[in-house]
Amino acid sequence: MFQYTKIHKVLGEGNFVLTVSEGQWNGRTNVFYDLLRFEGGKAVEHWDVIQAVPTEGLANQNTMFGF
Repeated sequence: MFQYTKIHKVLGEGNFVLTVSEGQWNGRTNVFYDLLRFEGGKAVEHWDVIQAVPTEGLANQNTMFGF
């Protein structure tokens, strides 16, 4: 279903970890934001956002991953 092709960032603070990844879904390049909360060494909650990477009408040459 999903194909992750690159992990751009992994950020953690306290018991939260955020990953910002790039990959394919439904034949399109997407960005995946996954936020996980850990407790007792295990992931106990997960939230995600999936967004197609825009290619048209961009205001500048920055990318969704250029941070």
